[in-house]
Amino acid sequence: MNWCVVIPTYNNEKTLEKVIRDVLAVTGNLIVVNDGSTDSTSGILEKFRAIQVFSYAPNRGKGYALKKGFELATNRDFQYAVTMDSDAQHHASDIRLLLDAMKEYPDSLIIGQRTLPADKLRRGSGFANRLSNFWFRLITGITVPDTQSGLRLYPLHLFRDIRFYTTRYEFELEVLVRIAWKGIPIISVPISVFYPEPSERVSHYRPVMDFLRISLLYTVFVIIALLVVKPFSFLKYMKKERIREFINRNILHSKDSNSRITFSVMLGVFMGIVPIWGYQLITAIALAYLFRLNKVIVIVAANISIPPMIPFILYLSYLAGGWILPDGNSVVFTTDVSLATVRDNLFQYIVGSITLAVITALCFGLITILLLRTFRSRINIQTR
Repeated sequence: MNWCVVIPTYNNEKTLEKVIRDVLAVTGNLIVVNDGSTDSTSGILEKFRAIQVFSYAPNRGKGYALKKGFELATNRDFQYAVTMDSDAQHHASDIRLLLDAMKEYPDSLIIGQRTLPADKLRRGSGFANRLSNFWFRLITGITVPDTQSGLRLYPLHLFRDIRFYTTRYEFELEVLVRIAWKGIPIISVPISVFYPEPSERVSHYRPVMDFLRISLLYTVFVIIALLVVKPFSFLKYMKKERIREFINRNILHSKDSNSRITFSVMLGVFMGIVPIWGYQLITAIALAYLFRLNKVIVIVAANISIPPMIPFILYLSYLAGGWILPDGNSVVFTTDVSLATVRDNLFQYIVGSITLAVITALCFGLITILLLRTFRSRINIQTR
């Protein structure tokens, strides 16, 4: 395996030298990115002439440092990069665990799952990690026990064409989500971890600002997942054979009554059009549970708002609002768009969107009940 170790560092003069020496006992392929340190980091790095060092100022963030490290590793034709924090919480000997996992699961991202007794884990970091794990599972459908671990083995050759946008602590979360959407497997490997006493540990994690940045990133990912990733994944999954299987299992040969299937279709179509973008699918599933409808059919029907259909839905919603409101505006295409024009036309769009949702749901319901009575009656006659 053609691999190296990348260590981003910022003002970790107390632990940096020890971390470098521990890594050099495992491999000589080491890249250290000095992220604008203002302490004695530069002097420490001068002791190690055999390693590659990249320094810059001012401090740009851990994500920026990792991206620079990956760039240097790629330029030296490394296909894999192990990342470690410079605060000595990771043990260099655990790198072998990640390498062994990569041999078993090639072309995967290997992440070190930190194991620490509950009484040793800081309350704040434990909560943040659980919250991050939850949102990651919601967005990708994949369970990763430790999404915030810094000890990882990245398959650089598989995501070198992905453009990453974040530059600080949230970068490591962005990488996980983006490669999960790309279909690259994520494998967790238990590792050991050392947390010194708070008075001795140097951490640059800002609980408020970094938590807000991570929360904002997850909010953006939730919207992208609901509006783009999930619908296109669904369309990719629904091939001809699967469509036929879906219809046979969930409609033609389903134990649900015609009315239950029809109302499921109507709810899904209605929720796919109403103007609560980003929360349509979640709300549709909740209402399906509440009214005991067929959740699978509701989800499928809600995908009426897949990206190619969104412009038509927006146009028809605005048009419907103009017909209903006595002082409604006609549809005019212009490049002169401002906050004022959006504010002035928002009410018309909302009214039209709800109207369009009701009308479309009724039309789909009528078509569904007619098709069910026709084709299900034929099946019943054939089975007698």
